[in-house]
Amino acid sequence: MRQIWKPFRALYFASLMMLIGSGLLSTYLALRLAADHVDSLWVGALMAANYFGLVLGGKIGHRLIARVGHIRAYSACAGIVGAAVLGHGLVDWLPAWIVLRMIVGLGMMCQYMVIESWLNEQADAKQRGVVFSGYMIASYLGLVLGQLILVMHPSLGLELLMLVALCFALCLVPVTLTRRIHPAALHPAPMEPRFFIKRVPQSLSTVLGSGLIVGSFYGLAPLYASQQGLSTEQVGLFMGSCIFAGLLVQWPLGWLSDRYDRALLIRCFALVLTICALPLAILPTVPLEVLFVAGFFCSLVQFCLYPLAVAFSNDHVEADRRVSLTAMLLVTYGVGASIGPLVAGVLMKMFGSQMLYGFFAFFALVLVWRIRPKAVTNLHQVDDAPLHHVAMPDSMSSSPLVACLDPRVDEQVVQEQMQTPINPEVEPEPATETAAEAEVQDPEPPSFTQARP
Repeated sequence: MRQIWKPFRALYFASLMMLIGSGLLSTYLALRLAADHVDSLWVGALMAANYFGLVLGGKIGHRLIARVGHIRAYSACAGIVGAAVLGHGLVDWLPAWIVLRMIVGLGMMCQYMVIESWLNEQADAKQRGVVFSGYMIASYLGLVLGQLILVMHPSLGLELLMLVALCFALCLVPVTLTRRIHPAALHPAPMEPRFFIKRVPQSLSTVLGSGLIVGSFYGLAPLYASQQGLSTEQVGLFMGSCIFAGLLVQWPLGWLSDRYDRALLIRCFALVLTICALPLAILPTVPLEVLFVAGFFCSLVQFCLYPLAVAFSNDHVEADRRVSLTAMLLVTYGVGASIGPLVAGVLMKMFGSQMLYGFFAFFALVLVWRIRPKAVTNLHQVDDAPLHHVAMPDSMSSSPLVACLDPRVDEQVVQEQMQTPINPEVEPEPATETAAEAEVQDPEPPSFTQARP
C-alpha cells in the first residue's frame, strides 16, 4: 500500500479536497435555506441542478480537455467552481443559485475526468483495483469530513462558503505543481441506450432507483434533519454518520456479492431499505436516538444498490462493451439523481418532512417488485461470472472515465474505444439481440436462477 500511495497521493489529496468542499456545500445550502424557511422544493431543485451539471459536464469535459489539455482544463474548472461557490454569498436570488449550482456540478465533473484519466495513466494494469479503492476511500472520506466541519463550525455564515472555496483552491495545488506529462487524451465512451435497455433492464432499473434515492438523500436529508429539530452540529453528525455507513458497507458487500446471486441481493437490500425507512416515513417526529440509528441503517443499505447493479450488469455484458456500459450506468444514475430531489422536495412541501423517507421506502419497494431473480435468462452471461465485485463510489464523485480504473474493464478495450480517434464518417453497426435477453423479464420465466460458480 505504501508503494501505491506514494505516486498517487497528490491526486488523492486533490480528490479529498474537492469532496470536502462538495459535501460541505450541499449540506450548507440545505441548512441555509431551512434557516430562511424556504420551501423544500427549492432545496431539491438545487441538488437536481447539481446533478444536471454533472451529466452535462460528462459531455463537455472531453472537448475542453482535448482543446486546452488536462492541467489547464482542471485549473480553469477549479477557478470557475470556486467563483460559483462564492457567488452564493453575493446573490440571494434563488434562480441564480440554481444556475450557480449547475455550474459547480459541471466544473466538478471536468475535474473528475482529469483526475481519473491521470490515475489511469499512472496505474499499472495489476494495480488498478487497489488504485481504484484508494480513490473511492478518498471520495467517501472527503464527503464525511465535509459534514464534520459543520460540527466544529456550526454557524451558517459566509465563512463556510469561504471554506468551500478554500478547498477548491487547495485542490489546484497538487495538480498544477506536477512534473508529470499530460495523460493521453480520452474520447467520450460510445453510448448504446437501446442495446443496454434490452440487455440489462434490471440493472438499469436499480441504478435509476439508486439515483432517485441517493440524490434525494444528499440534497434533502440535511433539511429533514433540521426540521426534526436537530442543531447544525447534530445535522453534521447525522450526515457524516450516514455517509460513513456507505464507506463501511463496501467491503462486506463485496464478500456477499462474490458469493451470492446479485439479483437476489439487490431485491433483499431494497426490501431491507423499505423496512428501515418506514419508521422515519410514518412518524412526523422521531427521537434523536431512533433518527441516528434508522438513518445509519438506511444509508448502509441504500449505498449498496449502485455497486451491486454495476456488478450485476457487468456479468451480462461482453468485455468490449463495458466502457459503454459504464457511461450508460452513470448517465442513468444522473437522470435519477436529477429527478429525485425535485419529486421528494414537492412531497416534503405538501405532506411534511417525513415524506423524504416515505419516498425512499416507495422506490425501494418498486425495486423489490421490479427485480426478479428467476427472470434472469443468463443467455448472455459472461463465462467468468460473477466477476470480481469492485466497491464503487456513487456518480456524485466519479465521471464516465471511471471505466478506465475499473479492473473489470479490459485495459486494451479502454485504449481502443477511448484513445483511438473516432471516424465520424463510419456509422456503428446497430446492436442485435436474440429473442430472450440476458436480464429481460419473460412472461413465463425459466425455472432456474442465475448460475453461480
